[in-house]
Amino acid sequence: MRLPISILLFSVMASAQNDYLTPYEKGNGNQTATYDETIAYYRMLAANFSTISISAEGPTDSGEPLHTVTFDHDAQIGSSANKATLLINNGIHPGEPDGIDATMMLFRDLALGRIAVPKNVVVVTIPVYNIGGALNRNSHSRTNQNGPESYGFRGNARNYDLNRDFVKSDSRNARSFAGIFHKFNPDVFIDNHVSNGADYQYTFTYIATQPQKLGGKLGMFWRNEMLPELLKDLKRKNIESVPYVNIHDRTPDAGFEEFMDYPRYSTGYASMFNTIGSMPETHMLKDYASRVAVTYEYMVTTIGYLEKNFSRVKKLRAQNLAMYKAGQNYTLKWEIDKTVPGEIDFLGYEGAEKASDISGKPRLYYDQSRPFRKKIPYFSTFKPTVQVKIPKSYIIPKAWWNVIELLKQNNIVMEQLSSDREILVESYRIGDYKTSSYAYEGHYPHNTISLQTEKKMIAFRKGDYLISTSQPGLKYLLETLEPLANDSFFVWNFFDSILQQKEYYSAYVFEDLAKRLLEKDAKLRSDFERKKKSDAKFAESGAAQIDWIYKNSEHYEKSHLQYPVYRITD
Repeated sequence: MRLPISILLFSVMASAQNDYLTPYEKGNGNQTATYDETIAYYRMLAANFSTISISAEGPTDSGEPLHTVTFDHDAQIGSSANKATLLINNGIHPGEPDGIDATMMLFRDLALGRIAVPKNVVVVTIPVYNIGGALNRNSHSRTNQNGPESYGFRGNARNYDLNRDFVKSDSRNARSFAGIFHKFNPDVFIDNHVSNGADYQYTFTYIATQPQKLGGKLGMFWRNEMLPELLKDLKRKNIESVPYVNIHDRTPDAGFEEFMDYPRYSTGYASMFNTIGSMPETHMLKDYASRVAVTYEYMVTTIGYLEKNFSRVKKLRAQNLAMYKAGQNYTLKWEIDKTVPGEIDFLGYEGAEKASDISGKPRLYYDQSRPFRKKIPYFSTFKPTVQVKIPKSYIIPKAWWNVIELLKQNNIVMEQLSSDREILVESYRIGDYKTSSYAYEGHYPHNTISLQTEKKMIAFRKGDYLISTSQPGLKYLLETLEPLANDSFFVWNFFDSILQQKEYYSAYVFEDLAKRLLEKDAKLRSDFERKKKSDAKFAESGAAQIDWIYKNSEHYEKSHLQYPVYRITD
Protein backbone atom coordinates (compact mmCIF):
# COMPACT_ATOMS: atom_id res chain seq x y z
CA MET A 1 0.00 0.00 0.00
CA ARG A 2 1.27 3.42 -0.94
CA LEU A 3 1.50 5.97 1.94
CA PRO A 4 0.21 9.54 1.45
CA ILE A 5 2.87 12.13 0.61
CA SER A 6 2.17 14.03 3.88
CA ILE A 7 2.91 10.91 5.94
CA LEU A 8 6.08 10.23 3.94
CA LEU A 9 7.29 13.82 4.47
CA PHE A 10 6.55 13.61 8.20
CA SER A 11 8.48 10.34 8.39
CA VAL A 12 11.50 11.83 6.61
CA MET A 13 11.45 14.94 8.81
CA ALA A 14 11.16 12.88 11.99
CA SER A 15 14.10 10.74 10.88
CA ALA A 16 16.18 13.86 10.18
CA GLN A 17 15.25 15.35 13.53
CA ASN A 18 16.35 12.16 15.31
CA ASP A 19 19.65 12.21 13.42
CA TYR A 20 20.45 15.54 15.06
CA LEU A 21 19.84 14.49 18.65
CA THR A 22 22.84 15.40 20.80
CA PRO A 23 24.62 12.80 22.93
CA TYR A 24 22.97 14.43 25.96
CA GLU A 25 19.49 14.08 24.44
CA LYS A 26 20.14 10.44 23.61
CA GLY A 27 20.96 9.75 27.25
CA ASN A 28 18.91 9.69 30.43
CA GLY A 29 19.08 13.43 31.17
CA ASN A 30 21.97 12.98 33.57
CA GLN A 31 24.81 12.35 31.12
CA THR A 32 27.12 14.76 29.34
CA ALA A 33 28.92 14.37 26.03
CA THR A 34 32.59 13.42 26.02
CA TYR A 35 35.11 15.66 24.30
CA ASP A 36 35.31 13.39 21.24
CA GLU A 37 31.51 13.17 20.99
CA THR A 38 31.22 16.95 21.19
CA ILE A 39 33.68 17.64 18.37
CA ALA A 40 32.19 14.84 16.23
CA TYR A 41 28.72 16.32 16.67
CA TYR A 42 29.79 19.79 15.57
CA ARG A 43 31.63 18.34 12.58
CA MET A 44 28.43 16.58 11.60
CA LEU A 45 26.46 19.84 11.86
CA ALA A 46 29.10 21.67 9.81
CA ALA A 47 28.95 18.99 7.14
CA ASN A 48 25.15 19.23 6.90
CA PHE A 49 24.47 22.96 7.31
CA SER A 50 26.08 25.77 5.35
CA THR A 51 25.34 28.16 8.24
CA ILE A 52 27.71 26.27 10.56
CA SER A 53 31.48 25.95 10.29
CA ILE A 54 34.13 24.45 12.56
CA SER A 55 37.79 25.44 12.74
CA ALA A 56 40.89 24.38 14.67
CA GLU A 57 42.39 27.62 16.03
CA GLY A 58 45.42 26.88 18.17
CA PRO A 59 47.13 24.42 20.53
CA THR A 60 46.25 23.53 24.12
CA ASP A 61 48.28 21.94 26.90
CA SER A 62 46.53 18.64 26.16
CA GLY A 63 48.06 18.44 22.70
CA GLU A 64 44.62 18.72 21.09
CA PRO A 65 43.69 21.88 19.15
CA LEU A 66 41.21 24.42 20.43
CA HIS A 67 38.19 24.59 18.15
CA THR A 68 35.66 27.28 17.33
CA VAL A 69 32.24 26.66 15.83
CA THR A 70 30.43 29.52 14.08
CA PHE A 71 26.78 30.01 13.19
CA ASP A 72 26.18 32.73 10.62
CA HIS A 73 22.85 32.98 8.80
CA ASP A 74 24.58 34.64 5.85
CA ALA A 75 27.70 32.48 5.80
CA GLN A 76 27.34 31.70 2.09
CA ILE A 77 27.18 35.32 0.98
CA GLY A 78 29.74 36.61 3.48
CA SER A 79 27.81 39.63 4.79
CA SER A 80 28.96 39.53 8.42
CA ALA A 81 30.97 42.75 8.61
CA ASN A 82 28.35 44.88 10.35
CA LYS A 83 26.92 42.17 12.59
CA ALA A 84 27.40 41.78 16.31
CA THR A 85 29.31 38.77 17.56
CA LEU A 86 28.42 36.63 20.56
CA LEU A 87 31.24 34.37 21.83
CA ILE A 88 30.26 31.44 24.08
CA ASN A 89 32.92 29.60 26.07
CA ASN A 90 32.24 26.13 27.45
CA GLY A 91 34.05 23.61 29.60
CA ILE A 92 36.60 25.93 31.18
CA HIS A 93 35.82 23.76 34.22
CA PRO A 94 34.78 20.49 32.58
CA GLY A 95 33.20 19.24 35.80
CA GLU A 96 30.65 21.98 35.07
CA PRO A 97 29.53 20.78 31.63
CA ASP A 98 26.04 22.32 31.41
CA GLY A 99 27.10 24.73 28.68
CA ILE A 100 28.75 22.01 26.60
CA ASP A 101 25.45 20.15 26.15
CA ALA A 102 23.23 23.25 26.02
CA THR A 103 25.30 24.88 23.27
CA MET A 104 25.25 21.78 21.08
CA MET A 105 21.44 21.92 21.17
CA LEU A 106 21.52 25.69 20.58
CA PHE A 107 23.58 25.40 17.38
CA ARG A 108 21.44 22.53 16.13
CA ASP A 109 18.26 24.52 16.77
CA LEU A 110 19.69 27.60 15.05
CA ALA A 111 20.60 25.51 12.02
CA LEU A 112 17.16 23.87 11.88
CA GLY A 113 15.31 27.13 12.53
CA ARG A 114 13.64 25.78 15.66
CA ILE A 115 14.35 29.08 17.38
CA ALA A 116 14.44 32.61 15.99
CA VAL A 117 17.40 32.75 13.63
CA PRO A 118 19.45 35.95 14.10
CA LYS A 119 20.17 37.97 10.99
CA ASN A 120 22.36 40.52 12.75
CA VAL A 121 24.33 38.30 15.13
CA VAL A 122 27.12 35.82 14.48
CA VAL A 123 27.27 33.17 17.20
CA VAL A 124 30.66 31.60 17.93
CA THR A 125 31.41 28.92 20.51
CA ILE A 126 34.49 27.26 21.91
CA PRO A 127 32.92 23.80 22.39
CA VAL A 128 35.35 22.64 25.10
CA TYR A 129 38.01 25.07 26.32
CA ASN A 130 39.72 22.89 28.91
CA ILE A 131 40.32 19.85 26.75
CA GLY A 132 42.83 18.24 29.13
CA GLY A 133 40.35 18.48 31.99
CA ALA A 134 37.55 17.09 29.79
CA LEU A 135 39.69 14.06 28.91
CA ASN A 136 40.39 13.48 32.62
CA ARG A 137 36.90 12.14 33.18
CA ASN A 138 35.61 10.87 36.53
CA SER A 139 32.50 10.68 38.72
CA HIS A 140 33.74 11.95 42.06
CA SER A 141 35.72 15.23 41.93
CA ARG A 142 32.61 17.47 42.00
CA THR A 143 31.71 16.26 45.48
CA ASN A 144 28.86 18.73 46.07
CA GLN A 145 27.31 18.55 42.62
CA ASN A 146 24.07 16.80 41.62
CA GLY A 147 25.03 15.17 38.31
CA PRO A 148 25.84 14.40 35.63
CA GLU A 149 26.99 10.82 36.10
CA SER A 150 30.52 11.51 34.90
CA TYR A 151 32.36 14.65 33.86
CA GLY A 152 35.77 16.23 33.42
CA PHE A 153 38.20 17.65 35.99
CA ARG A 154 38.69 21.30 36.96
CA GLY A 155 42.46 21.42 36.37
CA ASN A 156 43.75 21.31 32.81
CA ALA A 157 46.40 18.95 31.45
CA ARG A 158 49.04 20.80 33.52
CA ASN A 159 46.66 21.23 36.48
CA TYR A 160 45.99 24.92 35.91
CA ASP A 161 42.61 26.43 36.69
CA LEU A 162 42.09 28.14 33.35
CA ASN A 163 39.72 30.69 34.84
CA ARG A 164 42.65 32.25 36.65
CA ASP A 165 44.97 32.24 33.62
CA PHE A 166 43.69 34.89 31.23
CA VAL A 167 46.35 37.47 32.13
CA LYS A 168 49.37 35.41 33.13
CA SER A 169 48.72 32.95 30.26
CA ASP A 170 50.77 30.05 31.58
CA SER A 171 48.75 27.64 29.43
CA ARG A 172 48.66 27.19 25.70
CA ASN A 173 44.88 27.27 26.11
CA ALA A 174 44.99 30.90 27.30
CA ARG A 175 47.33 31.94 24.51
CA SER A 176 45.12 30.33 21.89
CA PHE A 177 42.07 31.92 23.51
CA ALA A 178 43.63 35.36 23.07
CA GLY A 179 43.99 34.65 19.35
CA ILE A 180 40.36 33.56 19.12
CA PHE A 181 39.11 36.52 21.13
CA HIS A 182 40.88 39.09 18.98
CA LYS A 183 40.00 37.30 15.77
CA PHE A 184 36.27 37.55 16.50
CA ASN A 185 36.33 40.70 18.70
CA PRO A 186 33.07 39.72 20.43
CA ASP A 187 30.55 42.34 21.43
CA VAL A 188 29.09 40.04 24.08
CA PHE A 189 30.73 37.09 25.83
CA ILE A 190 29.21 34.20 27.81
CA ASP A 191 31.27 31.74 29.86
CA ASN A 192 29.09 28.88 31.16
CA HIS A 193 29.71 27.55 34.70
CA VAL A 194 28.16 25.77 37.71
CA SER A 195 28.24 27.31 41.19
CA ASN A 196 29.56 26.19 44.56
CA GLY A 197 28.51 27.47 47.97
CA ALA A 198 25.16 28.10 49.65
CA ASP A 199 21.81 26.38 49.04
CA TYR A 200 18.80 28.32 47.73
CA GLN A 201 15.84 27.91 45.39
CA TYR A 202 17.37 29.30 42.19
CA THR A 203 18.64 27.09 39.39
CA PHE A 204 20.13 30.06 37.53
CA THR A 205 22.57 32.56 39.05
CA TYR A 206 25.02 34.78 37.19
CA ILE A 207 28.18 36.83 37.44
CA ALA A 208 27.80 39.96 35.35
CA THR A 209 30.77 42.05 34.29
CA GLN A 210 31.06 44.72 36.99
CA PRO A 211 29.62 47.81 35.23
CA GLN A 212 31.83 50.41 36.93
CA LYS A 213 34.89 48.47 35.80
CA LEU A 214 33.44 48.08 32.30
CA GLY A 215 33.06 51.84 32.45
CA GLY A 216 31.20 54.72 30.88
CA LYS A 217 27.89 54.57 29.04
CA LEU A 218 28.56 50.95 28.11
CA GLY A 219 28.75 49.93 31.77
CA MET A 220 25.57 51.81 32.64
CA PHE A 221 23.77 50.37 29.60
CA TRP A 222 24.75 46.88 30.74
CA ARG A 223 23.59 47.44 34.34
CA ASN A 224 20.46 49.51 33.75
CA GLU A 225 19.14 48.24 30.42
CA MET A 226 20.59 45.09 28.90
CA LEU A 227 20.98 42.90 31.98
CA PRO A 228 17.52 43.76 33.41
CA GLU A 229 15.93 42.95 30.04
CA LEU A 230 17.72 39.60 29.88
CA LEU A 231 16.51 38.74 33.37
CA LYS A 232 12.94 39.86 32.55
CA ASP A 233 12.89 37.56 29.55
CA LEU A 234 14.09 34.66 31.70
CA LYS A 235 11.28 35.41 34.16
CA ARG A 236 8.79 35.26 31.29
CA LYS A 237 10.12 31.74 30.78
CA ASN A 238 9.50 31.03 34.51
CA ILE A 239 13.22 31.11 35.28
CA GLU A 240 14.00 33.03 38.47
CA SER A 241 17.51 34.41 38.68
CA VAL A 242 19.83 36.09 41.18
CA PRO A 243 23.39 37.43 41.16
CA TYR A 244 26.05 34.84 42.01
CA VAL A 245 25.72 34.02 45.72
CA ASN A 246 29.32 34.66 46.67
CA ILE A 247 29.26 33.17 50.18
CA HIS A 248 30.45 29.92 51.72
CA ASP A 249 29.80 28.16 55.05
CA ARG A 250 27.00 30.53 56.07
CA THR A 251 23.45 31.32 54.98
CA PRO A 252 22.76 34.24 52.60
CA ASP A 253 20.28 35.93 54.98
CA ALA A 254 22.79 38.57 56.09
CA GLY A 255 23.30 39.55 52.47
CA PHE A 256 26.28 39.40 50.15
CA GLU A 257 28.38 41.44 47.74
CA GLU A 258 28.60 41.62 43.97
CA PHE A 259 31.54 39.66 42.58
CA MET A 260 34.37 41.78 41.14
CA ASP A 261 35.61 39.96 38.06
CA TYR A 262 39.24 41.03 37.84
CA PRO A 263 41.21 40.39 34.61
CA ARG A 264 42.41 36.93 35.66
CA TYR A 265 38.83 35.73 35.07
CA SER A 266 37.26 35.29 31.64
CA THR A 267 34.68 38.08 31.87
CA GLY A 268 37.27 40.38 33.47
CA TYR A 269 39.59 39.68 30.57
CA ALA A 270 36.81 40.45 28.09
CA SER A 271 35.96 43.74 29.79
CA MET A 272 39.52 45.01 29.20
CA PHE A 273 38.52 45.13 25.54
CA ASN A 274 35.09 46.71 26.21
CA THR A 275 33.22 43.44 25.71
CA ILE A 276 30.09 42.86 27.80
CA GLY A 277 30.48 39.58 29.64
CA SER A 278 28.43 37.26 31.81
CA MET A 279 29.10 34.00 33.58
CA PRO A 280 26.02 31.82 34.14
CA GLU A 281 26.44 29.88 37.39
CA THR A 282 23.75 27.21 37.54
CA HIS A 283 23.19 25.83 41.02
CA MET A 284 25.19 22.70 41.80
CA LEU A 285 22.40 21.02 43.81
CA LYS A 286 19.75 21.20 41.09
CA ASP A 287 19.35 18.23 38.73
CA TYR A 288 21.44 18.23 35.58
CA ALA A 289 18.54 18.41 33.10
CA SER A 290 17.19 21.57 34.77
CA ARG A 291 20.63 23.18 34.74
CA VAL A 292 21.17 22.46 31.04
CA ALA A 293 17.70 23.84 30.25
CA VAL A 294 18.25 27.23 31.96
CA THR A 295 21.71 27.57 30.41
CA TYR A 296 20.15 27.00 26.99
CA GLU A 297 17.42 29.57 27.62
CA TYR A 298 19.87 32.22 28.81
CA MET A 299 21.85 31.90 25.59
CA VAL A 300 18.65 32.09 23.50
CA THR A 301 17.58 35.19 25.43
CA THR A 302 20.97 36.84 24.91
CA ILE A 303 20.90 36.17 21.17
CA GLY A 304 17.38 37.60 20.95
CA TYR A 305 18.33 40.78 22.78
CA LEU A 306 21.52 41.28 20.79
CA GLU A 307 19.62 40.74 17.53
CA LYS A 308 17.39 43.73 18.35
CA ASN A 309 20.10 45.94 19.83
CA PHE A 310 23.24 44.96 17.91
CA SER A 311 23.95 48.40 16.44
CA ARG A 312 23.58 50.12 19.82
CA VAL A 313 25.89 47.68 21.55
CA LYS A 314 28.55 48.16 18.87
CA LYS A 315 28.19 51.95 19.05
CA LEU A 316 28.53 51.99 22.85
CA ARG A 317 31.62 49.80 22.67
CA ALA A 318 33.26 52.28 20.31
CA GLN A 319 32.28 55.18 22.55
CA ASN A 320 33.65 53.38 25.59
CA LEU A 321 37.04 52.99 23.97
CA ALA A 322 37.16 56.68 23.09
CA MET A 323 36.50 57.81 26.68
CA TYR A 324 39.93 56.72 27.97
CA LYS A 325 42.58 59.37 27.29
CA ALA A 326 46.14 60.11 28.43
CA GLY A 327 46.17 62.25 31.57
CA GLN A 328 42.86 60.91 32.90
CA ASN A 329 42.58 58.78 36.03
CA TYR A 330 42.07 55.04 35.64
CA THR A 331 41.03 52.82 38.54
CA LEU A 332 43.31 49.84 39.14
CA LYS A 333 41.66 48.54 42.33
CA TRP A 334 38.16 48.71 43.77
CA GLU A 335 36.48 47.82 47.02
CA ILE A 336 32.82 47.45 47.91
CA ASP A 337 31.21 50.62 49.24
CA LYS A 338 28.96 49.55 52.09
CA THR A 339 27.81 53.12 52.67
CA VAL A 340 25.62 52.69 49.57
CA PRO A 341 22.75 50.43 50.67
CA GLY A 342 21.04 47.95 48.41
CA GLU A 343 18.77 44.94 48.63
CA ILE A 344 17.32 42.19 46.50
CA ASP A 345 14.45 39.75 46.73
CA PHE A 346 15.91 36.40 47.60
CA LEU A 347 14.42 32.92 47.29
CA GLY A 348 16.20 30.85 49.90
CA TYR A 349 15.84 28.06 52.41
CA GLU A 350 15.91 28.50 56.16
CA GLY A 351 19.29 27.56 57.51
CA ALA A 352 20.46 26.73 60.99
CA GLU A 353 22.98 24.66 62.91
CA LYS A 354 22.60 21.17 64.27
CA ALA A 355 24.93 18.63 65.79
CA SER A 356 27.14 16.80 63.32
CA ASP A 357 26.56 13.03 63.14
CA ILE A 358 30.33 12.65 62.76
CA SER A 359 31.90 15.04 65.26
CA GLY A 360 28.98 16.06 67.40
CA LYS A 361 30.00 19.66 66.78
CA PRO A 362 27.65 22.30 65.27
CA ARG A 363 27.27 22.13 61.50
CA LEU A 364 25.35 24.19 58.94
CA TYR A 365 22.29 22.75 57.23
CA TYR A 366 19.51 24.05 54.98
CA ASP A 367 15.91 22.97 55.47
CA GLN A 368 14.38 22.67 52.00
CA SER A 369 10.95 22.10 53.58
CA ARG A 370 11.10 25.75 54.76
CA PRO A 371 11.55 27.92 51.65
CA PHE A 372 11.31 31.70 51.98
CA ARG A 373 11.16 34.83 49.89
CA LYS A 374 12.46 37.98 51.56
CA LYS A 375 14.57 41.04 50.95
CA ILE A 376 18.23 40.76 51.94
CA PRO A 377 21.14 43.23 51.70
CA TYR A 378 23.04 43.23 48.43
CA PHE A 379 26.03 45.52 47.92
CA SER A 380 26.86 46.29 44.30
CA THR A 381 28.53 49.71 44.38
CA PHE A 382 32.31 49.85 44.38
CA LYS A 383 34.68 52.72 45.11
CA PRO A 384 38.18 53.24 43.71
CA THR A 385 41.05 52.48 46.08
CA VAL A 386 44.01 52.75 43.68
CA GLN A 387 44.11 54.98 40.62
CA VAL A 388 46.76 55.96 38.10
CA LYS A 389 47.02 58.68 35.47
CA ILE A 390 47.00 57.21 31.99
CA PRO A 391 50.38 57.90 30.33
CA LYS A 392 50.82 58.80 26.68
CA SER A 393 53.08 55.79 26.13
CA TYR A 394 55.00 53.00 27.78
CA ILE A 395 58.54 51.92 26.94
CA ILE A 396 59.69 48.35 27.53
CA PRO A 397 63.27 47.23 26.87
CA LYS A 398 63.41 44.44 24.31
CA ALA A 399 65.07 42.16 26.91
CA TRP A 400 61.63 41.53 28.46
CA TRP A 401 60.54 39.30 25.60
CA ASN A 402 58.19 37.27 27.80
CA VAL A 403 56.04 40.34 28.37
CA ILE A 404 56.40 41.53 24.77
CA GLU A 405 55.09 38.17 23.53
CA LEU A 406 51.91 38.43 25.62
CA LEU A 407 51.33 42.01 24.50
CA LYS A 408 51.61 40.92 20.87
CA GLN A 409 49.21 38.03 21.44
CA ASN A 410 46.68 40.50 22.73
CA ASN A 411 46.83 42.73 19.66
CA ILE A 412 48.84 45.49 21.31
CA VAL A 413 50.33 47.81 18.69
CA MET A 414 54.02 48.58 19.31
CA GLU A 415 56.88 50.20 17.48
CA GLN A 416 60.58 49.59 18.02
CA LEU A 417 63.02 52.44 18.45
CA SER A 418 65.04 52.92 15.28
CA SER A 419 68.14 54.09 17.16
CA ASP A 420 69.59 54.46 20.65
CA ARG A 421 67.88 57.36 22.45
CA GLU A 422 67.69 59.11 25.78
CA ILE A 423 64.07 59.77 26.78
CA LEU A 424 62.52 61.59 29.73
CA VAL A 425 60.32 59.06 31.48
CA GLU A 426 58.42 58.48 34.68
CA SER A 427 60.14 55.64 36.48
CA TYR A 428 58.90 53.26 39.18
CA ARG A 429 61.08 51.75 41.87
CA ILE A 430 59.64 48.98 44.01
CA GLY A 431 59.58 50.39 47.53
CA ASP A 432 58.11 47.41 49.35
CA TYR A 433 56.08 44.31 48.67
CA LYS A 434 54.94 41.07 50.24
CA THR A 435 54.78 37.67 48.57
CA SER A 436 52.24 34.92 49.08
CA SER A 437 53.54 32.10 51.27
CA TYR A 438 51.66 29.45 49.30
CA ALA A 439 51.49 28.53 45.64
CA TYR A 440 48.56 29.86 43.64
CA GLU A 441 48.11 28.67 40.07
CA GLY A 442 51.83 28.12 39.51
CA HIS A 443 52.90 31.41 41.10
CA TYR A 444 53.62 33.11 44.39
CA PRO A 445 51.85 36.42 43.69
CA HIS A 446 53.00 39.71 45.22
CA ASN A 447 50.75 42.01 47.24
CA THR A 448 50.91 45.12 49.44
CA ILE A 449 53.12 46.81 46.86
CA SER A 450 54.45 50.32 47.27
CA LEU A 451 56.23 52.38 44.62
CA GLN A 452 58.69 55.25 44.48
CA THR A 453 58.16 57.43 41.43
CA GLU A 454 60.56 59.87 39.77
CA LYS A 455 61.12 61.50 36.40
CA LYS A 456 64.51 61.01 34.81
CA MET A 457 66.35 60.56 31.55
CA ILE A 458 66.88 56.92 30.64
CA ALA A 459 69.07 55.62 27.83
CA PHE A 460 67.12 53.19 25.65
CA ARG A 461 68.51 51.03 22.91
CA LYS A 462 67.56 50.47 19.32
CA GLY A 463 64.82 47.84 19.21
CA ASP A 464 63.23 48.71 22.57
CA TYR A 465 59.44 48.92 22.37
CA LEU A 466 57.44 52.15 22.42
CA ILE A 467 53.74 51.54 23.09
CA SER A 468 51.13 54.27 22.66
CA THR A 469 48.12 54.12 24.95
CA SER A 470 45.94 55.49 22.15
CA GLN A 471 44.77 52.07 20.98
CA PRO A 472 42.00 49.51 21.63
CA GLY A 473 44.17 47.57 24.08
CA LEU A 474 44.58 50.55 26.45
CA LYS A 475 42.87 48.90 29.42
CA TYR A 476 44.89 45.73 28.91
CA LEU A 477 48.08 47.82 29.02
CA LEU A 478 47.07 49.53 32.25
CA GLU A 479 45.91 46.33 33.94
CA THR A 480 49.09 44.43 33.12
CA LEU A 481 51.88 47.03 33.11
CA GLU A 482 50.93 49.11 36.14
CA PRO A 483 52.49 47.22 39.11
CA LEU A 484 49.69 48.17 41.52
CA ALA A 485 46.95 46.66 39.36
CA ASN A 486 45.28 43.59 40.82
CA ASP A 487 46.50 41.26 38.06
CA SER A 488 49.59 43.09 36.82
CA PHE A 489 52.52 41.23 35.36
CA PHE A 490 54.50 42.34 38.41
CA VAL A 491 51.95 40.75 40.74
CA TRP A 492 52.21 37.51 38.73
CA ASN A 493 56.04 37.33 39.08
CA PHE A 494 57.01 38.32 35.53
CA PHE A 495 59.63 40.75 36.85
CA ASP A 496 60.95 38.83 39.86
CA SER A 497 64.54 38.95 38.63
CA ILE A 498 64.68 42.66 39.55
CA LEU A 499 63.93 41.78 43.17
CA GLN A 500 67.30 40.12 43.75
CA GLN A 501 70.62 41.93 44.07
CA LYS A 502 73.29 40.51 41.81
CA GLU A 503 76.34 42.28 43.28
CA TYR A 504 77.27 42.62 46.95
CA TYR A 505 80.19 43.77 49.14
CA SER A 506 82.33 42.47 51.97
CA ALA A 507 81.76 44.77 54.93
CA TYR A 508 85.36 44.63 56.10
CA VAL A 509 86.46 45.94 52.68
CA PHE A 510 83.67 48.45 52.14
CA GLU A 511 84.00 49.93 55.66
CA ASP A 512 86.98 52.12 54.73
CA LEU A 513 85.43 53.15 51.43
CA ALA A 514 82.19 54.04 53.23
CA LYS A 515 84.10 56.37 55.52
CA ARG A 516 85.68 58.16 52.55
CA LEU A 517 82.28 58.46 50.86
CA LEU A 518 80.84 60.21 53.91
CA GLU A 519 83.83 62.53 54.11
CA LYS A 520 83.57 63.52 50.42
CA ASP A 521 79.77 63.87 50.13
CA ALA A 522 78.20 66.41 52.48
CA LYS A 523 74.62 65.55 51.49
CA LEU A 524 75.23 61.84 52.00
CA ARG A 525 76.74 62.58 55.40
CA SER A 526 73.82 64.82 56.38
CA ASP A 527 71.22 62.25 55.29
CA PHE A 528 73.11 59.55 57.16
CA GLU A 529 73.16 61.52 60.43
CA ARG A 530 69.47 62.33 60.06
CA LYS A 531 68.68 58.65 59.57
CA LYS A 532 70.56 57.72 62.74
CA LYS A 533 68.70 60.33 64.77
CA SER A 534 65.25 59.33 63.50
CA ASP A 535 65.69 55.54 63.59
CA ALA A 536 66.90 54.10 66.91
CA LYS A 537 67.11 50.58 65.55
CA PHE A 538 69.25 51.80 62.66
CA ALA A 539 71.51 53.74 65.04
CA GLU A 540 72.26 50.53 66.96
CA SER A 541 73.12 48.42 63.91
CA GLY A 542 76.54 48.75 62.32
CA ALA A 543 75.57 46.38 59.52
CA ALA A 544 72.47 48.43 58.69
CA GLN A 545 74.51 51.63 58.56
CA ILE A 546 77.10 50.17 56.20
CA ASP A 547 74.33 48.77 54.00
CA TRP A 548 72.57 52.15 53.89
CA ILE A 549 75.75 53.89 52.75
CA TYR A 550 76.28 51.20 50.10
CA LYS A 551 72.73 51.52 48.77
CA ASN A 552 73.00 55.28 48.60
CA SER A 553 76.30 55.22 46.71
CA GLU A 554 77.22 54.75 43.06
CA HIS A 555 78.36 51.20 43.87
CA TYR A 556 74.82 49.94 44.38
CA GLU A 557 73.36 48.41 41.22
CA LYS A 558 70.65 50.53 39.63
CA SER A 559 68.70 47.52 38.35
CA HIS A 560 67.80 46.24 41.82
CA LEU A 561 64.08 46.99 42.43
CA GLN A 562 63.98 49.15 39.30
CA TYR A 563 60.73 48.36 37.49
CA PRO A 564 61.73 47.95 33.83
CA VAL A 565 58.58 49.42 32.27
CA TYR A 566 58.65 53.19 31.87
CA ARG A 567 55.93 55.78 31.37
CA ILE A 568 55.99 58.81 29.06
CA THR A 569 53.60 61.43 30.40
CA ASP A 570 54.72 64.64 28.69
